[in-house]
Amino acid sequence: MHHLYRIILRIISYLPIWILYFFSDLLYLIIYKILRYRLNIVKKNINNCFPEKSNKDKKLIEKKFYKHLCDIIMEVIKSFSISKDEINKRVIFKNIDLFHKYKNDSIILAVSHYGNWELGLQAISINVNQKMIGVYKKFNNQLFNILIKKNRERNGSVLVEIKEIYRYLLKNIDTPKIIGLLADQSPEKNNSNYWKEFMLQETIVYNGPEKISNKFNYPVLFCSMKKVKRGKYEVYIEELYTKSSKIKKDDITSIYLRKVEKAIKENPEFYLWSHNRWKHTR
Repeated sequence: MHHLYRIILRIISYLPIWILYFFSDLLYLIIYKILRYRLNIVKKNINNCFPEKSNKDKKLIEKKFYKHLCDIIMEVIKSFSISKDEINKRVIFKNIDLFHKYKNDSIILAVSHYGNWELGLQAISINVNQKMIGVYKKFNNQLFNILIKKNRERNGSVLVEIKEIYRYLLKNIDTPKIIGLLADQSPEKNNSNYWKEFMLQETIVYNGPEKISNKFNYPVLFCSMKKVKRGKYEVYIEELYTKSSKIKKDDITSIYLRKVEKAIKENPEFYLWSHNRWKHTR
């Protein structure tokens, strides 16, 4: 069945982007106005993260978020057939040389659910010398799992499930690679988890970049993605931890969270508010 869906999505993906954005506008009306997709979660998240904002401002963030979410959906569909040249027109790196600095090394790239992370990771995979390794957590929907995995790997990336990442890294220890982690996801609750303040809330956090860096002594970089306009993004890479850093490795997670917070506060509509990020409490 997934082969049929892939064929259908690929056919749709050949449509001009302006037509897909027209569909995005229609989808916005359907999922926001009619289906009210995860609206309670979105409202709760925005309200808890921005208690100082007026109801009018929070409502505006909510509307802009749903518009952006629908754009992401259409941009992901477009990515089923998008060319490398087109990706590079849509995702502009402001300091790609930082990747080249580590071309013979393995590094960890901490990413967040901000901007269009799917398109961003594809852009990275076609602009670096190292093999791009995407660490992922399986979705509950098996069809969605297959479609997203196939699409993420179409430009040479390799996806490794989160529970297999240490085994994969040990097996491929001598191969230079970029290990991409969506590090703002919500981990399973257990005794080994970190709790940090994130967006004014006590938050259980995934500390994968920190743990992998501790084990393999890999540098940690942060990927910041800014939406310039519809369909156009700018990416800026920062070093969070290097072998010569003065910070403690235990601070990597906290610094990462502050970077994500900064981006969210500047343009909150581009964060994934429909994710039930704060579902766990102590």
